[in-house]
Amino acid sequence: MVKISASILNADFSCIKDQIYALEQAGIDWLHLDVMDGHFVPNISMGPFIIETCRKISHLPIDTHLMISKPELYIEQFAAAGSSIISVHIENHPNVVRTLQRIRDLKCKAGIVLNPGTPPESIRSVIEMVDLILVMTVNPGFGGQSFIKSQLNKIVKLKQIIETTTSKPALEIDGGLNKLTLPNVVQSGADVLVIGSAIFSNKSGIKKSVDELREVIK
Repeated sequence: MVKISASILNADFSCIKDQIYALEQAGIDWLHLDVMDGHFVPNISMGPFIIETCRKISHLPIDTHLMISKPELYIEQFAAAGSSIISVHIENHPNVVRTLQRIRDLKCKAGIVLNPGTPPESIRSVIEMVDLILVMTVNPGFGGQSFIKSQLNKIVKLKQIIETTTSKPALEIDGGLNKLTLPNVVQSGADVLVIGSAIFSNKSGIKKSVDELREVIK
């Protein structure tokens, strides 16, 4: 079954406990947390203390996406805070092998992330070291952006590459996912869908939003 990882970047933090409980009741699989430093991407978001807060509230897997410079300096903090999965970008990261090894040493699952302009072949040398491949289908930094259609070919290509591996990492997609864009993404081979605005901005509420998305995924 295709999993949904709810991006809490779009949540109402004035009642974050209630929102996470609502996600659990709706059957969400993972919580997705976007960490931005204002340098690697043009926005600043959350740090380890938010992961720690979410861990106290929920036992759901915490899917932590580090959009930061020098992520290797902060892996221990995010692991200690309660992350289940820690994903780092392939771009401008000469020590990525060491970082992925360290994530696994800390008993977290390791993920590698590709920006829209990064070709799928860039991760061939590390694909056997990761549990997750995250494809950004928007330019990272802000929620609520429109899906970049050209990324569908990348998803298909990565799925083909995954099938040649022994590790078979999950393929996660993040950016502009909603009832209109989901069918093509799922058909292209997605295993995990990061969804924010389509859950939290729907006036019908979290439960109904998730139910509607599940129907589209089916």
